Order: sequence, then structure tokens, then C-alpha cells
Amino acid sequence: QVQVVESGGRWVQPGGSLRLSCTGSGLSLDDYSMGWFRQAPGKEREGVSCITWSGDTAFYTDSVKGRFTISRDKAKNTVDMQMNNLKPEDTAMYYCAACSALAGLILDRADFRYKGQGTQVTVSS
Repeated sequence: QVQVVESGGRWVQPGGSLRLSCTGSGLSLDDYSMGWFRQAPGKEREGVSCITWSGDTAFYTDSVKGRFTISRDKAKNTVDMQMNNLKPEDTAMYYCAACSALAGLILDRADFRYKGQGTQVTVSS
């Protein structure tokens, strides 16, 4: 099955760190700007970060700037996100998908039909 596969989420205490990873299963991520999205219970899906296909430029939603860093490794076909100084409000299911950045917003690409199962991040004491 062609899909993206997310991993790395788990429970962590506030102030802790996690590294999420996304890979393409039967899918090359090279052609896309790729990003991370999250959705908490009862809330809308939110774009968190987006990195261009070249890897030269990254975008972040305001709430994670200075704490999260997105990166990609074309040789490994992966897109990672290092998350530091985690806060309880970062608790959500995190998803990897193709993205675009417009006017400060990180958006899903509507034509990217490959969905992953997500990886759960829980930040609590």
C-alpha cells in the first residue's frame, strides 16, 4: 500500500523532547514540500511545519517557532521533526503530508492523497 508512515510519538513530560519521523512507503517524498500537521481531540487539524522539496526553506506555525525543527533526508526518503521544550498544548496526533505555506499558514495540499495513521504525542506530568 502506498502511504506515508509516521513514527516517534509517545508520552513525554513537559520540557522534554521527541523526534518524529515520516517515510514514504512505496512513495517518494522528494517531489513534495512536506510538513507535519496535528490534531487534538475536539480541535481542527493544524499545520505545524513545512519544508520545501529542496530542503532550503522551512516554515512553522507561531506556537512552535524556536522549539520545533523540521528536516528532510532525500537519500533516506524521510522527513523528521525535532520537538524540544514540549508543552501540554502540543499533545495531539501528528501527521505527515504534503504542504504549502501561504500568508503565515501551513496548508495541506489537496492533491496529496497518501494518508498515514499518524503518531500520538502526549505531553503531561
